[in-house]
Amino acid sequence: MRILLVEDDSALREAVCGYLRAKAFVVDAAPTLAQATAALHSAQYAAVLLDLHLPDGDGLALLREVRALKERPIAIVLTARDQVSDRIHGLDAGADDYLVKPYDPGELLARLRAVERRRASAGQPVLALGDLQIDLGAEQVRRAGVPVALTQKEWALLRVLATRAQQVHTRGNLQDALYGWGGESDSNTLEVFISRLRKKLGRAHIETVRGLGYRLASPDGSADA
Repeated sequence: MRILLVEDDSALREAVCGYLRAKAFVVDAAPTLAQATAALHSAQYAAVLLDLHLPDGDGLALLREVRALKERPIAIVLTARDQVSDRIHGLDAGADDYLVKPYDPGELLARLRAVERRRASAGQPVLALGDLQIDLGAEQVRRAGVPVALTQKEWALLRVLATRAQQVHTRGNLQDALYGWGGESDSNTLEVFISRLRKKLGRAHIETVRGLGYRLASPDGSADA
């Protein structure tokens, strides 16, 4: 999952980035509204974590742009504004959740996963595809009931595929899940990780759509959430 963190406090920005990257997320950071707006229209993000009080404007302006995107990212507001009216305003503006500073990074992660689960499977935490069960909240995968061990990069890639199961994901979107700004990869990196996932999950579960990309699939063509 690729995340855009919009936060002008450098210490907090670095701390949150470090924490989420350690949890296998790809994180890009922007300290201003202008930089965040440019980033939002230059890459596809699965989530936007947004401070409202920014040096060059109010973060609510960015929420309106997030809502207008065809593939709308998860939007979680992170702010020191703790009045109930502020929370209502943020949620009405398009936020999926609202977290008041100071917050624990673990709570942020839990809320991010909760919204992700709702988006992925209408509130059900486990995606079932044939003999494969993917638990986005617990970050666990089972194949025929047996736990499958994945590396952070493998999980980052599977997370994108599972969030919109059976939808075709382009090479660019999947590469974004592996590397953020400044990330280095060669032309074969994505194929290497796809190959690794196929060995662990079963080749039939990851389908190549020629000329378009890849998608997660059930061998029998069905998906249960």
